Amino acid sequence: MGWAPTASVSPDAAAGHFGRIAAFFGLDAPASSALTRRRLDWEPSAPGLLEDLAAGHDVTPG
Repeated sequence: MGWAPTASVSPDAAAGHFGRIAAFFGLDAPASSALTRRRLDWEPSAPGLLEDLAAGHDVTPG
């Protein structure tokens, strides 16, 4: 799996760096699985991200 390079971009430089999609990246859009759980009567059966990381199951680039 390839890894994409990362860079820190200031809010003022975001439009120039990301172009038209910059506004989307700047949105405050919290997400929740509550709707999915209700509609599909679903509950996750695996550990969450934080529990997985705490258990040492991190992903190492290879």
